[in-house]
Amino acid sequence: MPFWILGIVLLMILLAGYYFASKVLYPRVESREYWFQKEIEAGRIDRATWENQAKEAVQIQSPYGYMLSGYFLPTTGSHKTVVIIHGITASICTSIKYMAAFQRHGFNIMLIDLRMHGKSGGKNCTFGYYEKYDLKTVVDWVYQRMGLGGVVGIHGESLGAAVALQYAAIDDRAGFVIADCGFSDLRKLLAYRLKYDYHLPGWLFIPLADFFCTVISGMSFDAVSPVRDMPYIQAPVCIIHGAEDFYIPVDMAQELFNAKQHGIRHLYIVPRAKHAESYSSNPAAYNASITEFLNRFGMLA
Repeated sequence: MPFWILGIVLLMILLAGYYFASKVLYPRVESREYWFQKEIEAGRIDRATWENQAKEAVQIQSPYGYMLSGYFLPTTGSHKTVVIIHGITASICTSIKYMAAFQRHGFNIMLIDLRMHGKSGGKNCTFGYYEKYDLKTVVDWVYQRMGLGGVVGIHGESLGAAVALQYAAIDDRAGFVIADCGFSDLRKLLAYRLKYDYHLPGWLFIPLADFFCTVISGMSFDAVSPVRDMPYIQAPVCIIHGAEDFYIPVDMAQELFNAKQHGIRHLYIVPRAKHAESYSSNPAAYNASITEFLNRFGMLA
C-alpha cells in the first residue's frame, strides 16, 4: 500500500477517534423548556401542579467554578431529602415525575441540573468524573439547609444513576441510592454503543476516543466505572432497570447488583420497559418498589 494511502487511512481513523470523543463529551443537550413541554405532552407533568408547588430556585457553585441550577421543594418539618438527577441530554424537568413517590413519604426534594445540562454551567459531560463532586457539593448545600440530623438520599436516572453511584462511593453520608437504568462501566458501554449504533469495533476506536477525551477534559474512560465503585458503597442501593432496555443493556443492572458487597441491596427489573421508561410503564408498581426499598431500612418509620 502506498504511503500516502496509508497516511490517509490513519488520518481518517484519528479523525473518527476525535469524532467519537466529541460525541461523548458534547452530547446534544435540549433546553429545560423543551423537556418541560415533552413531559407535559407525555402526561408525566401536570403544569398546574408544578406551578403551585412551593419551591426555591437554587444556584450552587461547583468546585470547578460554574453554577449548578435547580429547585429545592421543602416539606414542612422534614429532615429527610432526596436529590433527583436526570439523564443525559435532559434537565430537571425529566426528574419531576419522580417527586410524588417521595413527597408522599414526607421528603424534601432537590432537583438539580447536571453539569452542561439545563441551566447549569460546565463545558462538557464527563459521565460522573466531575459530576460526582458537583453532587457532593449539592448534598453539602442540602445538609446546611436542613440542619443537623438530616438524611439525604439520591435518585438518579440513566446518567444520573451512574453519577449517584460514583458519588456514594466517595461520601459515606449518602442515606441511600436509587439507580434507575444506569451503566456499569463507561468503556464497556461505549464499546457496546459503538457496535450497536455504528457497527464499528471498539478495540480500534475506543482507545483513540479515550485519548482525545483525556486531553480535552481530563476524564479517561477507565476512571468512570460505577461497578468498580460498588464495593465502596455502604448505603442501601436500589437498582432499577427496564427489561427491554437496549440503550444501556439490562445485564449492567445485574452487574451492579452483584458488585454491591456491603449493606442492603434491591433489584427491580421492570417487564417490557425500555430505557428510562420503568416509571412510565407502570407508575404504581415503580412507586411501590421504592416504598418497599425504603421500608427495608426504616426510612419511612
